[in-house]
Amino acid sequence: MPEYIDHPVKDWKTWEGNVKWRLNPETPGRSDYLPEALSIIKPAEAEGKMLAQGIAGAYMYLRCLFGPEKVLYAFYDNPKLVHDCMQTWLKLSDSVTALHQKHFTIDLLSIDEDICYNHGPLISPDMIREFLFPYYQQLIGNMKLRQLDRSRHLYVQVDTDGFANSVIPIYMKGIGMDSMAPFEVAAGCNVVEIGKAFPDLVISGGIDKRVLAAGKEAIDIHLEAIIPTMRKRGGYIPTCDHGVPAEVSLQNYIYYRKRCVELGG
Repeated sequence: MPEYIDHPVKDWKTWEGNVKWRLNPETPGRSDYLPEALSIIKPAEAEGKMLAQGIAGAYMYLRCLFGPEKVLYAFYDNPKLVHDCMQTWLKLSDSVTALHQKHFTIDLLSIDEDICYNHGPLISPDMIREFLFPYYQQLIGNMKLRQLDRSRHLYVQVDTDGFANSVIPIYMKGIGMDSMAPFEVAAGCNVVEIGKAFPDLVISGGIDKRVLAAGKEAIDIHLEAIIPTMRKRGGYIPTCDHGVPAEVSLQNYIYYRKRCVELGG
């Protein structure tokens, strides 16, 4: 796990002096990457591939600004500052996606949120609705209106570690979430149960990273308990429930992927 010496935002002075000006969408050079990016994106679009736009999600962004503990106090002690941070996030996110949408239609908005820990969400549903959702709703609404091809659905995916079950209906109702990942098994996520409870949710993840280090027999038992059922359900991509740890051998990983193909074919 990463360890941080400090985080940049402690109050209005540090927010405006250290950070806010850095997030100005009009900063010279911010779009210099675009020609090279389009040289990859446009051929992919011509081949019919899905085009994904990733963003740092609202909670992940706030946590990086304040720190994982101090952000929790900020919601109570300085809500106006949190909202100003989020208004700045929205302005930058909206500007970048608008620039991209001049050139291509975005199929998937992938939000790196990390709103949950091992027992559930780090903030209450009411706080999610107050501090996060208004900005998501505005961004997603703007993106839908700007699509070059409005006949294509803009899928919204939320990525969060931890025990995510309780936030699924909140995000589905609040921002129209279509997909979620990666469903961390160690935190109690079971994609078979979640798939039954939320039949319209596209699910990615749910393969226990710890099992992949345990050998072929353990991998077989684990996958056979998940993939046949999820294959019948549909809307499932069998991926590891987080980054693959170093103790997983290449041979075990290749075997896991091979078995996914066999059981899902």
